[in-house]
Amino acid sequence: MTMTANNQAARQTMRELQRMADRLCTLILTSDYPDIDITIERASLRSKCEELFPDRMDLYDMVYESRFDRLMEQFREEESEE
Repeated sequence: MTMTANNQAARQTMRELQRMADRLCTLILTSDYPDIDITIERASLRSKCEELFPDRMDLYDMVYESRFDRLMEQFREEESEE
């Protein structure tokens, strides 16, 4: 593979992870989706990222896990308080 082909493959993989993360955010915002299923989806996304980018997990945690935590606090904890 050439450098350009490698770059394209890496970008495509990153776009796939981004789509998976966006889907997970949507699931968090969907009030009827069970928390346990969100936890499973988070673990699946983390595992996929670990498989593809094992040396970038610190970045994954900083960007995605903190985002998921914030959305869970903001949109899921409100439901349990009602």
